[in-house]
Amino acid sequence: MMQENPLLDFSDLPRFEAIEAGHVAPAIDELLAQARTTVSQLEAPIADIDWDNFVTPLELVTEKLGRAWGIVSHLNSVKDTPELRAAYNEVQPKVTEFWTAIGQNLQLYQNYKALAASPKYADLSPARKKIINNALRDFKLGGAELSDDKKKRYAEVQEKLAALSTRFSENVLDATNDYKLLISDVTELKGLPEDVLQAARHAAEQDEKQGYQFNLHFPSYFPVLQYAENRALRETIYRANATKASELGSNPEWDNSGLIDDILRLRQEEAQLLGYRDFAEVSLVPKMAESAEQVEAFLLDLANKAKPFAEKDLQELRQFAKEQFGIDDLQAWDTTFVSEKLREQRYAFSEQEVKQYFPEPKVVAGLFHVIETLFAVNIQADQAATWHPDVKFFRVERNGQLVGQFYLDLYARAAKQGGAWMDDARARCKKESGIQTPVVYLTCNFNAPVVVDGVAKPASFTHDEVITLFHEFGHGLHQLLTKVDDISVSGISGVEWDAVELPSQFMENFCWEWDVLQNMTSHIETGQSLPRALYDKMIAAKNFQAGLQTLRQVEFALFDMRLHAASNGNHTVAATLQEVRDQVSVIQPPVFNRFQHSFGHIFAGGYAAGYFSYKWAEVLSADAYSAFEEAAKLEGSSLSRTTGHQFQTEILEVGGSRPALESFVAFRGRKPAIEALLRHNGMNN
Repeated sequence: MMQENPLLDFSDLPRFEAIEAGHVAPAIDELLAQARTTVSQLEAPIADIDWDNFVTPLELVTEKLGRAWGIVSHLNSVKDTPELRAAYNEVQPKVTEFWTAIGQNLQLYQNYKALAASPKYADLSPARKKIINNALRDFKLGGAELSDDKKKRYAEVQEKLAALSTRFSENVLDATNDYKLLISDVTELKGLPEDVLQAARHAAEQDEKQGYQFNLHFPSYFPVLQYAENRALRETIYRANATKASELGSNPEWDNSGLIDDILRLRQEEAQLLGYRDFAEVSLVPKMAESAEQVEAFLLDLANKAKPFAEKDLQELRQFAKEQFGIDDLQAWDTTFVSEKLREQRYAFSEQEVKQYFPEPKVVAGLFHVIETLFAVNIQADQAATWHPDVKFFRVERNGQLVGQFYLDLYARAAKQGGAWMDDARARCKKESGIQTPVVYLTCNFNAPVVVDGVAKPASFTHDEVITLFHEFGHGLHQLLTKVDDISVSGISGVEWDAVELPSQFMENFCWEWDVLQNMTSHIETGQSLPRALYDKMIAAKNFQAGLQTLRQVEFALFDMRLHAASNGNHTVAATLQEVRDQVSVIQPPVFNRFQHSFGHIFAGGYAAGYFSYKWAEVLSADAYSAFEEAAKLEGSSLSRTTGHQFQTEILEVGGSRPALESFVAFRGRKPAIEALLRHNGMNN
């Protein structure tokens, strides 16, 4: 019966224990029918149009559809099964078609214009005015002003793009899961840390094999590149990872080459249908950046500042590789290993040594301590149905009142897409029953705890993984701590894409503070917190190879922007990538490298012609964090409640209810400057 379908139960949290693939199509069909009925009622001209008789009913009905489809999309990302994948792919075209039709609905567009022109508009809150102005902009971008034949083609393009992006992700996941490298002789694994060997042995046992098994999930393959003394082994796993989902991969069915070309061609067609020169122009309309030329100038300026540092980094690396390992021809599968050894020699510590001080329970408690101190909230364990036994659930309260809740899914699994992300399960908004509190998913892909000699050992994280956790939680805070009651600009909704990384990258900075690390470290054997001497070495090494890392991000961002610019002409994807590398990079990957074939951010995520957002927002986040550094000089700690309150009220609470630049200026008292970013990266001299 339809009322028993858990995807149609909006009374509280998602009922993950009850949701099955068979529920997907009936639930989404029902919600689409309800939404279409409401839309048809709102299409007619409304004599005395106002917020309550037009926007509210539209937001209520689409919020239900968005929530249900969000649950399905989330499960498809973290609990991939053949049945769920089939159900998702069956329904996705219908959902895409609905949202495309909404964006093209001329009658709804006219009603929004009528509301904007009505006397009642002046009395609306700034948040509601912004929602209306965003809607008018989005109708233009959605093709509402197109002729009927162009609308039809635009809708076809949207549906095809959605299907192609999903297929791109599926190919990457399938290729990642398919690869298994079994090593029977432990002597071939010299240099690998004990916990990595334990995880590999556990993986082999799970497949009823003897030996050590590695795969292409990051926690498995990356330590091989970082620590394995066996150069041939490093090359084997590097090549497998660098060619996955490409024409050089293991299965031609997972080759993303054709999908990439089709996606780019369809995006260009979409742009031209809308009257824009290229997709880069379309992408930038709702962003802070004003043009592709401005973005390119920003990236090239950053590259020019970073390049001397990167060239010095590379020269040191090559010299060290030759002197210490007799490597005259430094290859891509050597750089991570040699870099780790150089770091160990120069700063007298290894990442593996640091990892022993970051057991999961202590890290999570330390993260919560930072948030509770800065933003005057309390985080407690809570109860909810989840999609996997490893998933934990928490509630955030302030003065005894529920603020929001979040799921924490930390470990890599075969049925889970790689990477780390935040997504909302339910957004804050005001309903007749009162305030609906936000709920978010926080997802990472770290190594799970392993059982050694019958004893369960807690997972321990690298410092980079700790930074990733703080990053995703920054996104979560943006969604959880909003005080905006209108769903379209609540939390991260309505925030310009190139500003959405501000809170996430801002939170990363606390992972480098001594007083913070004191509260979130405990050696897995001795229980001792991080020694000051080791911390000082970490700080000294903080900007190790910052030049190379900056150029790598600039390379990705410039490649993305040029791919989506008409000025790119008839360049192939590979030629565009090579052109960018020739211009800004100092390291050239091997010719077989196909990193673009698994570049999900731009081909299956929301970062198309927007990957520059990471560096753009890093200017904002570094400058914002400098306010906490200033407070630390006065108060003795970066965990300044006064500055935290200001960040909370001017950045987090306002969500997308005003332009991001206004929020930044309200917090910082001026426009952002690049100096803090250069200083944080050790490139200000």
